[in-house]
Amino acid sequence: MIPRVSLSPQGPAFSRLVYGTWRFLDDPATAHSDDLLKRLHACLDLGVTTLDTAEIYGLYRVEEFIGQTLKKEPGLREKFEIVTKSGIYVPCDFHPDRKVAHYNATAARIVKSAEKSLRLLGTDYIDLLLVHRPDWLTSADETAEGLNRLLKDGKIRSAGVSNYNVHQFELLNSRMDQPLVTNQIEFSLLHMDPIYDGTADQCQKLGIKPMAWSPLAKGALMNPQDPAGARLLKKAVELSPKYGNATLDQLAYAWILAHPSQPLPIIGTNKLERLIATAQAADIRLEREDWYGLWEAAQGHGVP
Repeated sequence: MIPRVSLSPQGPAFSRLVYGTWRFLDDPATAHSDDLLKRLHACLDLGVTTLDTAEIYGLYRVEEFIGQTLKKEPGLREKFEIVTKSGIYVPCDFHPDRKVAHYNATAARIVKSAEKSLRLLGTDYIDLLLVHRPDWLTSADETAEGLNRLLKDGKIRSAGVSNYNVHQFELLNSRMDQPLVTNQIEFSLLHMDPIYDGTADQCQKLGIKPMAWSPLAKGALMNPQDPAGARLLKKAVELSPKYGNATLDQLAYAWILAHPSQPLPIIGTNKLERLIATAQAADIRLEREDWYGLWEAAQGHGVP
């Protein structure tokens, strides 16, 4: 079973692996409620109780798909923690009035988007709402006003951010009535920025756990045509017998899980078998030299 952890000293408690919904509508073969119900029950069997979504996913249609699925089985929603995000607005069929892609983290927009998410998801509360991207035209006071209002009204139980740098996080957090509980960041063997730019260090300092999106670098780290992918595949063949015949993707998840900031990787798959296989990564404990060996394979050189 996947363990549960507290995102921050005050909570909330989430599963250490999170099921991501970004690609839910990409595959027509799996984009229906019966298939999703099977995957949700598999998640519960594995101990994966946290769902990550966003209003923009599926060009604003994934939240409704999740809501329709949860309605099919009374009581299912209460078995999951739901994370959603707001703040990215792009021209599309759902919003034909929009002409230019932009960010909006004003108080009014945050509240309006959250209320829309509640309606589409068919729930009375959101466990965690994240500001999806920093909005360069909105002050921290304005963004905090919207989040604080939603927290006070009980429409969201906790708030956080996504893709914020250290200074942006610190500024917004200073305006919050209830501290931010996470920063959802891109983190993988092919995107190690959080290790170097202070983001992961800030999480450790504050006692919060980051969430890691795109832990497989959108599949690039398993591409043998990519130089880094080829090196990682070679390293995985070497390490696999030592870790129960683990695959490269399992080792990649284990590499993230081993970091002392204790990230929560987000699994993005519509295939039940891959979901089950990925969950096994939580049992892999990489030895120090093997962690650095994967770092070396990804970077193409040894440590400085």
